Amino acid sequence: MEDRALPRREREKRIQRQEMLAAALDLFSKRGYPNVSMQEIAEKAEFAVGTLYKFFRSKEDLYKALIHEQFHKFRDSLAKAIEEPDEEIDKLRNYVRTKGELFHANAPMIRLYFAETQGARVNVLAGFDSEIRERHDAFQQTLASVFESGMKRKRFRKIADPYSLAVALDSITNGFLFLWMEKPERHPYPEDPDAILNILFKGLV
Repeated sequence: MEDRALPRREREKRIQRQEMLAAALDLFSKRGYPNVSMQEIAEKAEFAVGTLYKFFRSKEDLYKALIHEQFHKFRDSLAKAIEEPDEEIDKLRNYVRTKGELFHANAPMIRLYFAETQGARVNVLAGFDSEIRERHDAFQQTLASVFESGMKRKRFRKIADPYSLAVALDSITNGFLFLWMEKPERHPYPEDPDAILNILFKGLV
């Protein structure tokens, strides 16, 4: 159901929830999950802490909601980028380009995204990381299907199995994005997706 079709009270609650999540994202990305309290999130969002607890049972509950919501947005955008073109090479170019655009537009969330998908943080909730990683793996299977299709249509040579190529491309793009986050002026994310794809397509020799 679209927001405008909801009663005004429900629309207001959704807006409040998004404001709380935005405040939490800003604090978590700058200071790390363990160093942020519910009181601080409430203050930044300009709500009473009791109001915050009406939406989220705990800091863990809030964090999980934040990660799931943002993760779905990223996955949906990347899946759409892969689906739209007809040719496999254009699908991969779209993936590389869209990933860069998403990460540039959502830098605070990217720090949390990498933490969840790459296992760079201490577990907040038992089993939570595995759930996110399973969904990440499901997307990589989708990306692998692009390589598999390209091989069947003789667009790509079969130098490795499709899933390994999907993991490789995901890792290469993440590596470029790590560099960009650390030193954006020295290591900008390439505007031309072929600058990344040619690492796979042409190689060193």
